[in-house]
Amino acid sequence: MKPNLKVSLVRFAAFALGFVVTGVRGQDPLPSWNDGTTKQSIVDFVKATTETGGAKFVAPEERIATFDQDGTLWVEHPMYTQVMYCLERVPALVKEKPELARVAPYSTVLELLKGDRAAMEKLTMDDLMKLLAATSTGMSVETFSAEAKKWIAEAKHPRWKKPYTELTYQPMQEVLTYLRANGFKTYIVTGGGQDSCASMPRRPMASHPSRSSAPWAARRMAMTRTASPS
Repeated sequence: MKPNLKVSLVRFAAFALGFVVTGVRGQDPLPSWNDGTTKQSIVDFVKATTETGGAKFVAPEERIATFDQDGTLWVEHPMYTQVMYCLERVPALVKEKPELARVAPYSTVLELLKGDRAAMEKLTMDDLMKLLAATSTGMSVETFSAEAKKWIAEAKHPRWKKPYTELTYQPMQEVLTYLRANGFKTYIVTGGGQDSCASMPRRPMASHPSRSSAPWAARRMAMTRTASPS
């Protein structure tokens, strides 16, 4: 090989390697986020807490970040996933007790499931708690778990027409991945019952080896199963 050609190839290889390394280092960790102060504040936070010797440096064993399940790995509009499960259980209750079809909040839910989205606004917090008790009690934990798993495997979001297990928030997934890549332990906290969370397939959590926490009170209610619709 001629000396000039050899030198040219070496220089080209060095340039290409440098380009690749620069590309990897400069890769946007939050590509779904719009450029702006919010995105930059996340990047600045990670840099400040992981830069050894910095004033805000956090030791790896103390790096912990927590996130809400709803709006991160579960959709929360038009209603929380667990609440949608309860609402879609109402027709089965009405089939067992036809008189409920004329009693609020069950009649309101039937309107909602028929496509009357305005009916959602009629449901109060007390209504939702009543529906939760009516659709999640009076059965064993095993029965509840089986029905919840069946629902989540078949149900589709009313707007997106896709399984709930496929509806997570990409920007929040990127934040979780970014933090873990920089030594943070990530935790998912939810107000959903432990039984409902346990019934959720691992698919939406597969790329998120995060810890989760669901309230014990919800699990205890699931274990007692004493309420009945009225």
